[in-house]
Amino acid sequence: MARRSQSNTLENNMNNTTKGMPGSNNNGSKEKTENKQTLNGLFEKALREAYSCEKQLIDVLAEMAKNAYSEELQDAFKEHKEQTQRHLERIEKIYDRLHIASDQEETNKVIETLFEIGKKVITEYEKSPLRDSSLIIVAQKVEHVEIALYGSLCELADVLGYHKVIDILERTLEEEKMTDERLTDIAREVNDEAFEMAEELQEY
Repeated sequence: MARRSQSNTLENNMNNTTKGMPGSNNNGSKEKTENKQTLNGLFEKALREAYSCEKQLIDVLAEMAKNAYSEELQDAFKEHKEQTQRHLERIEKIYDRLHIASDQEETNKVIETLFEIGKKVITEYEKSPLRDSSLIIVAQKVEHVEIALYGSLCELADVLGYHKVIDILERTLEEEKMTDERLTDIAREVNDEAFEMAEELQEY
């Protein structure tokens, strides 16, 4: 793509902006506000949202794995938990490469709401295929938000000429898509089991 052949000027500009210049502390808050109103600012905000999401997701996936009925779904959650840890490490690598401060977090309200729904599913449904169906629905909603988030990050990185991080983001994006596809495959079997159990209960 043409944009990928651009020079590293924009990337270097971001590094200089993030590091700041000597004697610029008095205008720190003003620069921070201005930076949020640029593509650089949007990129940083989305990256911090992704980091916050992945960080929380590690604990959520552990809880889902523990409370899933299907062994296949348990394994899927456990494996994605390990994958999520790698996603976190990749974002930290991007922070380092682009000199982005890592001590600031940007929460994503949609993701946080989905996490709360997942917890509610565990308390409302007994351990069964029906609970698994509900957990998969929540998990896939999370994946879809992450896919949208990483897709946007890839596009912004491309436009801004952040050549050092595009491949990292695209690798994570593909893994999120593969996880979503895996959950869809598991859902087919789980939903059939839930339907059969419901049919059996009606017979009694």
